[in-house]
Amino acid sequence: MRSEDRKRIQKGLVLLVGIFFFVLPIDAEAVRIKDIAAVEGVRENSLIGYGLVIGLNGTGDKTGTTFTVQTLSSMLKKMGIAVEPSAVKVKNVAAVMVTAKLPPFVKTGSRIDVVVSSLGDATSLQGGTLLLTPLKGADQQVYAVAQGPISIGGFIGGKEGDSVQKNHPTAGRVAEGAQVEKEVGFAFLNKERFNLLLRQQDFTTALRISQAINAQLGGEAVATAVDSGTITLQVPDFYKGRLVELLAAIESLEVAVDLPARVVVNERTGTIVMGDQVRISEVAVSHGNLTIRVKTDFQVSQPPPFAPEGSETVVVPQRQTEVREEDAQILMLRGATIGEVVRGLNAIGVTPRDLIAILQAIKAAGALQAELEIL
Repeated sequence: MRSEDRKRIQKGLVLLVGIFFFVLPIDAEAVRIKDIAAVEGVRENSLIGYGLVIGLNGTGDKTGTTFTVQTLSSMLKKMGIAVEPSAVKVKNVAAVMVTAKLPPFVKTGSRIDVVVSSLGDATSLQGGTLLLTPLKGADQQVYAVAQGPISIGGFIGGKEGDSVQKNHPTAGRVAEGAQVEKEVGFAFLNKERFNLLLRQQDFTTALRISQAINAQLGGEAVATAVDSGTITLQVPDFYKGRLVELLAAIESLEVAVDLPARVVVNERTGTIVMGDQVRISEVAVSHGNLTIRVKTDFQVSQPPPFAPEGSETVVVPQRQTEVREEDAQILMLRGATIGEVVRGLNAIGVTPRDLIAILQAIKAAGALQAELEIL
């Protein structure tokens, strides 16, 4: 076989392979329904409370922190000890805000973690113990009470300029430090209809979820995509009173997630994240840099021997200015995918910050077929 024929066949194979990979559709990655949707009403509830941390080694609130002094004085008064607020020293005590998340279906007597954060000017909560603190919900009802030793996961040592600090010593955590005192009522088992809420709304994904559920339940039209973020599910007769089994059968189903093309840019850090659906229409990109560098060298000028009286050694700055302009390069992008965009822009040597400017210019030119989000 002649070399010309061999090259012609190789070119034909390369073209055929390129057409194959270009035409072959790329399936979206399948994920479980439980990872992209949640049952309406099944959620956490935020709790908050105000309390005191004691046992600090002189790292508590300063004497001028009025609310800490008043709280400590009021607490002692309830225990039968009358103390004037002006006589209270609080360097071993700190006022804190206590927050927690009340999980769904949690029962009375269960324990949950709490986060403790300094409210005043305490320098560290290391070694402190949280006193009994009621935790309230948005309805001002007490749902849990918290108490226990605090773990801050860090430390602070030394004084003033000669100190060492790791992590944030003014915030910590009490593992299983709160006991649930009141449940959040939610009628779950006897529901005949409920909604699945998508965490990222998309019409195509919502439709795929409803189709996957109907196929799993024997083809019955029990699931309906109401909008881009809601799927309504009518509980079949077979699963009446067995809602847990129904959700367990549904949440493990896998569907292909479809999201809009989007480019996310963080100008502060130079981070760029692009989805696989991003496309760029035919556009020419020119890239060139102009660099101006000013360099200063400091030289010492000393007086010669037998110099006149009053001669001094002086520092003489020598400045050099250098201007360098790189040759502009033009790159043609035509029907490019995300991989082609990255390879093409890397070929002309752009940095992440240059790429941000180029993407903004391409979007302004109307050639970027994606949403450009700048953080």
